[in-house]
Amino acid sequence: MRLIWILGDQLLPSHPLLPSPKPDLLVGMIESAPRGTHLRYHQQKLTLLYSAMRHYANDLKKRKFHTLYHHLSDSPAGADYSTILAGWIQEHRIRDIHLLDPNEYDTFHALPALSKKLGVPIQTHRSPQFLVSRDEFAAWANGKKHLLMESHYRRLRAEHNILMTPTGKPEGADWNLDDQNRRTAREFSKENPKIPPLPRIPQDPITSAVAKEVGQRFPDHPGKGDDLWIPTTRQGALEWLKGFIRQRLEAFGSWEDVMIENQPVLFHSVLSPFLNLGLLTPMECIQAAEKTYREGKAPLNSVEGFIRQILGWREFIHGIYWLKMPAYREENFLEADRPLPRWAYTGKTEMRCVSEAIRGTLDLAYNHHIQRLMVLGNYFLLGGYEPKAVLRWYTEMYLDAYDWVMVPNVLGMILFADGGFFATKPYAAGSAYQDKMGNHCGSCRFDPKKKEGPDACPFHSLYWNFYGQHGPKFRSNPRIGMMLKMWEKKSAEEKKRIRTNAQIFLQAQA
Repeated sequence: MRLIWILGDQLLPSHPLLPSPKPDLLVGMIESAPRGTHLRYHQQKLTLLYSAMRHYANDLKKRKFHTLYHHLSDSPAGADYSTILAGWIQEHRIRDIHLLDPNEYDTFHALPALSKKLGVPIQTHRSPQFLVSRDEFAAWANGKKHLLMESHYRRLRAEHNILMTPTGKPEGADWNLDDQNRRTAREFSKENPKIPPLPRIPQDPITSAVAKEVGQRFPDHPGKGDDLWIPTTRQGALEWLKGFIRQRLEAFGSWEDVMIENQPVLFHSVLSPFLNLGLLTPMECIQAAEKTYREGKAPLNSVEGFIRQILGWREFIHGIYWLKMPAYREENFLEADRPLPRWAYTGKTEMRCVSEAIRGTLDLAYNHHIQRLMVLGNYFLLGGYEPKAVLRWYTEMYLDAYDWVMVPNVLGMILFADGGFFATKPYAAGSAYQDKMGNHCGSCRFDPKKKEGPDACPFHSLYWNFYGQHGPKFRSNPRIGMMLKMWEKKSAEEKKRIRTNAQIFLQAQA
């Protein structure tokens, strides 16, 4: 017998290793309790993962595939992958195992040892979950000291003929319309665009059972599985995509960077959990958005911005991960070593923008990209928090968090821990940014316009302290030159007050 092993984040609608049922073909899926305790993963993430797996297995059985499935509750309790596979090999006389290339570095590189332990060959095959193969990305990156997502994105746009004119030019004459997608919270308040409600997704019996089991087995993990708010099936993911395209894509671009109190989703798609599980494919999302533009139902700035998230950042980040691992996890260019703040898992902080973002992670296992990067990430960067601790937190707290996503996003983009391999500057911002792009400041006890005193927004002193502390490392970076000059022009007394205020605040968060 031959076993096709399907990993939990590879629930593809057209699995290339499963063209049709065959008498000598088995399909195996494993819910690993030890893997679920590797980190304190949010209960909603685990509920999404296991429910999606169970639905996928049920679909395989309906299609007459001989499917082996190990549930969390199946004996032996706490069995790992090797134990379960060994049992299947003995019971079903499996002669070889096939699977798609694992998306996680450690899993991929553990396969030779696993094969030796089991005594059967394990063969991997290229996964269609990404448009660019690992080898292709490595060939493109070869010889480059720094990589730019924009260059990679433009190449893929042209190769796949996405948002291109018949003459081979980008639609609208510009490749990137990001400058049209930075409208502010004040503009949002003035125009008051109608935010469509998200679809209500009642939990089916499978998801409800999973949520209960997750709560019992992982009671110390953050969040509640019962509160899962997105679908867990291929059909549900397709409907979610259609809803975004029909109701939210049109306004997405203009308001993608704003942060509005009690509106955690706004016009964002929340498609990454489905893409990262394999329930949706990158190209079907891209083509759905482009079709809407061609039909005149959504503006180019929204469609291009959305497509850039998938064709640009998603493909680029995946390539960076496989190019730089495993040493990438050890990067710490800024020598940050502060432990996580005490509010990281509670949200109990007087900084309103931060507490709102943490509330989003606890309630929904979700923040949109600006909250992740420019609120929480900005705070972790400016405060000098230890990269491995921050990476662990991001990996635990989000529905769409997987190793390949979070390692480069957190270490390279958020924390600048790689010294700028692909981010051209640290994503650092002071209190003015929070006041401009969000409406949280109005209900915060800190005042973004005050620079000193007990009511001054901490982001002000944290921002300037960051440049004062790391200025020498940034002298050769032309994008930061102005900030360094402004710091150097400050008097010795003002610099001392900034450093003191920053340290007092950070110590209070310990």
